[in-house]
Formats: sequence, structure tokens, C-alpha cells
Amino acid sequence: MPPTSNLWIDCGSLPMAKAKSFKVSPFSLRMALTFSPKAFKRSFCALLAGYTSVCGDDHPPIWKMINDAIVALNGKASYSEIKEYISQHWANVNSNSISAQIIVLTVNQPSRIHYPENKQPRQTTSQYDVLFTTGRGQVVKYDPNEHGLWEIFKNDFGGLEIKQIVDFPDELDEDNLNQSETFIFPVEANLRDFLIKNLHTIKNNKLSLYVDENGREGKEYPIEGLGYIDILTIDKQNNFVVFELKLTKGPDRAIGQILRYMGWVKKNLAKDKQVKGIIVANKMDEKIRYAVSMVPGIELYEYEMKFELKAVID
Repeated sequence: MPPTSNLWIDCGSLPMAKAKSFKVSPFSLRMALTFSPKAFKRSFCALLAGYTSVCGDDHPPIWKMINDAIVALNGKASYSEIKEYISQHWANVNSNSISAQIIVLTVNQPSRIHYPENKQPRQTTSQYDVLFTTGRGQVVKYDPNEHGLWEIFKNDFGGLEIKQIVDFPDELDEDNLNQSETFIFPVEANLRDFLIKNLHTIKNNKLSLYVDENGREGKEYPIEGLGYIDILTIDKQNNFVVFELKLTKGPDRAIGQILRYMGWVKKNLAKDKQVKGIIVANKMDEKIRYAVSMVPGIELYEYEMKFELKAVID
């Protein structure tokens, strides 16, 4: 394709995109090649919903609507209050797109990394760093002087994470360090990132990460009122596969969670497609083996971690 070429994508059938078509630049087209055609259409049109008018040329992008809302609401609001403000000032703005953009704009929201605006490592100094969450469904206007500087960074396993940038003193009081908490969380996050990068290692399954209509990826996929799916994928036939990482969970909790997630996916996403489950752990005990033997559609996988020390100087 010549460098100056453009591609027109029809987004008229998508709920958050009211305009009939959008012009796609060569740069964006190269980005799109990482998706399947169907997933690309969903993701790219949802991305444009954040940048472009969703209701007509006289409307600002949704991120700008949210910024105007939080300022007008004296710097503190709930998701519902932001949506109410937007509905009073602009017509026909999709509620799910507003929710997605709130997550995109919230500097301390771990799920923000799953959206196209936050797919590159950076510090929180861009136009998409507007909000700071203070609790479930509650946000305030982000102030670096009050909330600190945050960043999106790439971890050792190639996945993206967020963290606050902190200047540590030269000496730390070891008595104040909780080693168990600082160890367990990175292991689960890194295992999740490793599995996502190596989905091809799941035998007899050619899987890809699910991407919804708002461009939200299937890593830690949120389910309203039920929690987060560790990894949500689809196969070549668009059947769904739900991953549950059993690192610190007991067998009953792991099975209960994955069954709830599978039920939600079947009702809300899969429709006539199949939904399967995969539980991943370092070691499967007898309890979970017995339980899963009576539950069709769930498979167990064990992983191995190897640790080796090498001398730097012989």
C-alpha cells in the first residue's frame, strides 16, 4: 500500500459509532494488522469513538466530554454523575463507551492498559491522564502534585502495568517490608502476561485474546458485580475459552469462579457459541481433579517454573 493511501472502514453497524465511515491512516492500518478483521473492526471503531464525534460533527470526543464533566462537577464525581452530565449536554452518547473512556483516563486504574490509548509505556502527562479513582465507581480530577506521577511501563515478561513513580530513600527499613505481599502479586501478573504471549502453547487450541466492541482486551476482563476474568480468549470458530489462574485460591473457589465467569460469558457474549474453561496452576491436587472430572467443558493445566543461579565471576 502506498504511504499516502487511506482505507475507509464502515462503522455504521456498531452502537458507539453513529457516523457511517471513517478514514484510516496507514499508521492505524499497520496497527490493525495485529487483529483479526472482525476484531479490528470492533476495536478500531471503538477507538475512534473516543477520538471522534459519535453523534455528529458538533460533538467533542468522549474523553473531552468526561474532562468537561469532572471540571463542572467540582473535581469529584461518580461514574453515574459523569454520565448524567454528558447526557444533559450531548445527545445519544453510548453509556458503555463513556465507561470505557473513564477507565482509559484514570491514571491509577490497572485496566487502562487494555485500551488502545494506553498501549505504549509513558508517564501520566498526556491528554488521556485526567482522572484518579478514590473508590469503586468514584473519581476525582487527577492532580500530579496531590496524587503523584504515575506511569505505564513494560514488565520483564513484556506485559504492560501501571505504577506510581516513587523516589525511594537510599536505605529501606526491612522491618516495614511485607515480603509475602510484594511477592505473590508480581507472580500472578507475570504468569498472566506469559500465558497471553504464549497462547500457542495450549495444545489443541488455537487461541487469541478476546477484544470487545470498546477495544477492551481479554486480560483481567471486568464482569460487573462478579469480578475479573484472568484471561478471556476465543478460538478460530469464535468459541470462548475462559482462563482461571489458581495461584492462591483453593479448589472450590477456583471452580466456583470459573463456572460463574463461563455462565456470564455464555449469556452476555457467546450466545450460540461454545464456552470452555481452563484452570492453570503449578500443581493440581486430588480435590480439584475429582471436582473437574464431573464438570464438562473445564480442563486443567499445570505449569513449571525453573530457577537457576549463574555465577557472574568464576
